[in-house]
Formats: sequence, C-alpha cells, structure tokens
Amino acid sequence: MKTTPLKIGVLVSGGGSNLQAIINAVRRQKIKAEICIVISNKADAYALTRAGKYKIPTLYIDPNNYPDRETYTRALTDELKQRGVGLVCLAGFMSILTSYFVQTFPLQAMNIHPALLPAFGGAGMYGHHVHEAVLRSGAKYSGCTVHFVDEGCDTGPIIVQQAVTVKDDDTADILAKRILAIEHKLYPLAIKYFAEGKLRVVGKRVWLNNK
Repeated sequence: MKTTPLKIGVLVSGGGSNLQAIINAVRRQKIKAEICIVISNKADAYALTRAGKYKIPTLYIDPNNYPDRETYTRALTDELKQRGVGLVCLAGFMSILTSYFVQTFPLQAMNIHPALLPAFGGAGMYGHHVHEAVLRSGAKYSGCTVHFVDEGCDTGPIIVQQAVTVKDDDTADILAKRILAIEHKLYPLAIKYFAEGKLRVVGKRVWLNNK
C-alpha cells in the first residue's frame, strides 16, 4: 500500500540556509516528504528565491496588513491548514506566533535554535545574540537544538541536539559558522525521524524508536 508523503510547510524570514538543507534532503530522498509551501513575513527574504528555484510554492504574508498578532497568526496558520501540512518547520522565522498556531499543530511544528537548550534560549536569544552570550558566559560547549514548538519561547520538547567545543579564539561569527554547518545536518535528521514516525513524546521527553 502506497503511503502519502508527509507535507511540510516551512516558515522563513531570511536567507534560508536551513530551508536549503531541508530541500536537499527531500530531493535526495533522505526524507520521505514534500515541501508544499514556504511562507515568509519578509517580502525580500532570500529563502523565497531559494524555494522558487525548485518550483516550491511560496507566499509572503505581510504582518502589517493585520491589526494584531492573533489575526496574523490565524491567517498564516489557515494557509498551512488549507494545504494539508502535517509538519511545520520554522527556519529562521523571526515572528512570534500566538497559541492558535501551537494548538492547530500540536507536536507538529519544529524549530531549530543555535545553542544547547535550555541554555541560551528565550526572549532576545536569536542569531548572533546567542553566540555572543555564549562567549560572554565562558561556556566550553555550545551547539544546536531541534525542538517541538510549544507556547513558550524555546521551551518545547527537545528532539535532537549536537554539541560543539567553544574554542579560545572563537568570535561570534566563527562560532556561528561552525554551528550552522551542524544545523544543516541536524534539522533534516529530526524531520526524517518525524516523517518515519519514530518520535514519541512523553511530557518534555522525546523518545526515539529505532525499530
């Protein structure tokens, strides 16, 4: 019996290098899925251009066209629902969505964070702010985390993590580059596990079923 591939929706705001990693994994059939829509809150996000190169449908939804965050969240979420999306991947999406999104896609939305959560997460911890905070702290390790999205900020159940050593001569740029290379491997891996039905969530714990 032929199964229908998982439909993925990706939310982006910037360059979309993690989107590219997901596209590559799908095209190489490492992930049994279809990216059916890429949505951005920025008209000039290069991620939209990346998607267009592969004829993946794209959509720009301008937050300024909506009176508040709730209305915007509902418009964006409804676009995903209409396309039958089974997994939403946030890939550098710089807009906070309301609980309506989480309630519509419970344990069906992932995000990637450039640190080892729960450390260096929460409000204001994004992009280079994370790496600068890691260096200021004197931490010996950083890394990246793929987690399910819940109603908190970087607080959802952790799916996969990978650490990197913080070197004595690291700058935020150097550390970011090294971690980004790991992100491009880790995010597709988490999606692969989801698509294959290998993830089981109990409270805050995510268990991997390798059978």
